[in-house]
Amino acid sequence: MTRIKICGIKNEEQALAVAEAGADFIGLVFAQSTRQVTPARAEKIVAALKKNKTAAKVVGVFVNAHVGTVNRIAERCHLDWVQLSGDEPWEYCRELGRPVIQVIRVSWNRKPEQVCRDLDYGTKLLKKQKHIFMLDSSARERYGGTGRKFDWKLAVPVAREFPVIIAGGLAPNNVAEAIKVISPWGVDVSSGVETKGVKDMDKIKKFIEAVREADDRA
Repeated sequence: MTRIKICGIKNEEQALAVAEAGADFIGLVFAQSTRQVTPARAEKIVAALKKNKTAAKVVGVFVNAHVGTVNRIAERCHLDWVQLSGDEPWEYCRELGRPVIQVIRVSWNRKPEQVCRDLDYGTKLLKKQKHIFMLDSSARERYGGTGRKFDWKLAVPVAREFPVIIAGGLAPNNVAEAIKVISPWGVDVSSGVETKGVKDMDKIKKFIEAVREADDRA
């Protein structure tokens, strides 16, 4: 089953609705962004999810933050996972007190075999720590949430060797094709399920339905 992460959730109502719709992961953005949440708000979101005994895991998204800051926020907000979407080195991951999602940028400048070597190194370094990899599009001076799709063919050799989450430009109308081409461990979406910058529950439900239908056809 393809795991689904809906990122950029900003309040309790959204989080509960997304969890009820069937998302496996809910992403809270702590980095500078239009989707950014404060630790205080994140605490309330996580508390609401736990109170309602939802199965969705909460992922905190950070970009080039001090490791001490990340660990303090993760502890305060009871995050299940930490996602590193900046330029954090593999060694940084080992200092985190949570399972980690490490984002890797994909572009024509980095061949799949180079990405595989990088992930192989990360796998060996993090062998005692729960981790997963995310492949996202490369955009100058932007760290995620760009809505830009990369060439999925570049991810195919990587997904054969490593469990990866695919991000970048996914939406209800193309996620099934991405799953068919790549067969990823998971998919991640943010701007692709928004209308005028606001999370759209109709689009979120269609995205999740498209993923599950693609799984049924596989």
